[in-house]
Amino acid sequence: MCLVVLQNSNESLSVSACREKPQGIMDPDMEALSKDFDDLSEDFKNFATTHKDYSTRLEELVKLQGKCMKELSHQRYRMGIIRKSMKKVEKNPQNRDAVKEVEKKMKQRKVQLYEMEQALPKANGLYLKVILGNVNVSILNKDDKFKYKDEYEKFKFIINGIALFISIINIFMNSRVLDLLFMFLLVWYYCTLTIRESILRVNGSRVKGWWLTHHFISTVLSGVLLIWPNNVVYYSFRKQFMWFNVYISFVQFLQFRYQRGCLYRLRALGERHNMDITIEGFHSWMWRGLSFLLPFLFLGYAFQLYNAYTLYQLSYHREATWQVPVLSAMFFVVFLGNTLTTMMVIPQKLKEKVRLTERFEFLDKYLRRPHRQEVVDSQASSESEKKED
Repeated sequence: MCLVVLQNSNESLSVSACREKPQGIMDPDMEALSKDFDDLSEDFKNFATTHKDYSTRLEELVKLQGKCMKELSHQRYRMGIIRKSMKKVEKNPQNRDAVKEVEKKMKQRKVQLYEMEQALPKANGLYLKVILGNVNVSILNKDDKFKYKDEYEKFKFIINGIALFISIINIFMNSRVLDLLFMFLLVWYYCTLTIRESILRVNGSRVKGWWLTHHFISTVLSGVLLIWPNNVVYYSFRKQFMWFNVYISFVQFLQFRYQRGCLYRLRALGERHNMDITIEGFHSWMWRGLSFLLPFLFLGYAFQLYNAYTLYQLSYHREATWQVPVLSAMFFVVFLGNTLTTMMVIPQKLKEKVRLTERFEFLDKYLRRPHRQEVVDSQASSESEKKED
């Protein structure tokens, strides 16, 4: 407390009081705030050290990735040269046994290189380079790959559910706005699928080239439907197309269940070790699911052919525009490609069964047996410890 007195001979005295804090005493709230910031500063120093270490290791990782990719290319280049030499040497009957032994080792090396390649980044395809540039879309972590594939299946499931809902409404309602909204949804959906599936292929997914082509064609087909004039020919085909989308959404749901089951089964096998379940059991399980799905798929393909035929008949209508014959041709191409590709799956599955059996036998020999030995050693050591106790 201080007292200030202002005095003047001609003026009355005025007194004002003011409060001042003694110097050296800080507000408790401000003191706590300063202490919190000092603690945060200490944490920041530790974080800066950790981040510096992370940046250094990241640079080292990038260098190691580049080195491994060069070594991988070198291995495959040398293996190509050896294969050419084998063709010359195997002509001599005396060398056939030795050539077979080298060929067996080459197959084993091919499997080893494939397993190593899964942990290395891959270059984008032409389509992704056009859309995304040279951005690296490789997913190196197995869990992240699983999550991306799982999200891809969920995305298809959700969009197909929305498409099913709109299709059913369109069957019982005649709304041009809702029709355009549905066609635009199809265009966006198939455009997105082409990008997502290209990323899947970069990360090791064996998406067949036809299915990518199919989605490109479906994108164009949906775009043509979007700009189809609102005339008599359009309404002659409209209800049939909506019923077709209802059925396709149903088949997509069955495919979602099948693909999701395969995905989770593969994940379970990968976590437990692929060789814990026999290859015959694995394939019989997949084949049962696929054999159940095949009749629904072929019925959907027949529906596509029926759409192509209906549009072909409508193309002779006097009010038909250029969209009608184009859509007819596209539906026929999609029907033909889907049918031939699906029919090729059956013999390929049988061939893959033999190849995968050889591959798993090799992995079992070179990857699982050391693991088995470790388990046996650990069990033996634990038993000896128990005896000592």
